[in-house]
Amino acid sequence: MTTGKKIAIAVSVIVVVVLAAITYYRYYFVFGEGVKAGDLNYIVKKGYLFKTYEGKLIQSGIRSRQTGTVQSNEFEFSVSDEAVAQKMMANSGKTFELHYKEYKGSLPWRGFSVYVVDSVVSMRDPLP
Repeated sequence: MTTGKKIAIAVSVIVVVVLAAITYYRYYFVFGEGVKAGDLNYIVKKGYLFKTYEGKLIQSGIRSRQTGTVQSNEFEFSVSDEAVAQKMMANSGKTFELHYKEYKGSLPWRGFSVYVVDSVVSMRDPLP
């Protein structure tokens, strides 16, 4: 084997390893995780090729920049587990605490959002 072929193989291996590391970091590395609480606005199953569950949680009581006003904050997310999505669909309008994972990029089969809900921490009727 010539030196040129050895260098080409070494460069090819390095390029593949770097691309694999970038892909892992961008799409599979969990950048952050936590819990968000609020009233479930909606959850739907949608998509062209990959049908995924997408939802929106309304977090109320967030102070706005203007004095004396209250602004709601929306948390848009995807759901990875069908059982979790079905539980949420059956209880729309209730107040949820949702555990989520944040990724740097979204994948078509995982959902449209970089925030992926993987479990329901708690659920209760909304406060009057």
